[in-house]
Amino acid sequence: MQLSKTEEQLMQHLWKLENAFMKDLLDSYSEPKPATTTVATLLKRMIGKGFVAYNTFGNSREYYALVKKEDYFSKHVNGLIKTFFNDSASQFASFFTRKTDLTKEELEALKKIIDNEIKNK
Repeated sequence: MQLSKTEEQLMQHLWKLENAFMKDLLDSYSEPKPATTTVATLLKRMIGKGFVAYNTFGNSREYYALVKKEDYFSKHVNGLIKTFFNDSASQFASFFTRKTDLTKEELEALKKIIDNEIKNK
């Protein structure tokens, strides 16, 4: 199951904060801030999808992510590779390195990462 763009944006705030009350989440947004009811609706949907849970403290709820950012991102990227690159990571890597504005230093850093992964296989 995937998150909508607005749910992903809220999830980014929650991942950064780790645990957050409604006020914390609202404060984490830049201006113009979303309405409390909007954030509450998004949280309710995300709870239903299994991405978020909460602990109750009196009348307040402290929200936290059930899905790690890295796990969500990994699944998202793998979905993109499957859908747009014929399930070929090498086609994705080729596209990524040619069609993004990576500097020579960034490309060299990626090469080192790949070389280290090859050594570890």
